Amino acid sequence: MIQLILLERVEKLGQMGDVVTVRPGYARNFLIPQKKAMRATKANIEAFSGRKLQLEADNLKHKEEAQKIEAKLENFSIVVVRQSGESGQLYGSVNARDIAEGIKAKGITVSRTQVTIPTPIKYLGLHDAIIKLHPEISVTVTVNVAKSPEEAILQAEKAKKA
Repeated sequence: MIQLILLERVEKLGQMGDVVTVRPGYARNFLIPQKKAMRATKANIEAFSGRKLQLEADNLKHKEEAQKIEAKLENFSIVVVRQSGESGQLYGSVNARDIAEGIKAKGITVSRTQVTIPTPIKYLGLHDAIIKLHPEISVTVTVNVAKSPEEAILQAEKAKKA
């Protein structure tokens, strides 16, 4: 096990500044390369205490930007047109890249790494996707998967009535 200092909030692990113990692979392959944490040596703990105010200010600035984007994405939906079989099963699936491109097409920049799909999208219909804008801010958008834009409009109207 390795001890790390978190440089930002990590879901299910801790807040910025917390010293946590994690497995070596998680630290080496994810937290350290993504600059979410650094090793908890004496020198790093002293350096972090000096940088903590700056990191908190940067975090606050990023959070405010994320809140502005969250306001734009509230009750947001995108349409993804795909071919499907008779039963409504897609030839392939809709992935995070497709959703990110659909959101970018409407003028809001989101990377595919920020998109989380709770269950694979393999059928026509309305599905939810979670956009993680900041470690503390996420918003749910509706993904309307249809055979054509006209069918997407019908699905959206049908969902509003229900």
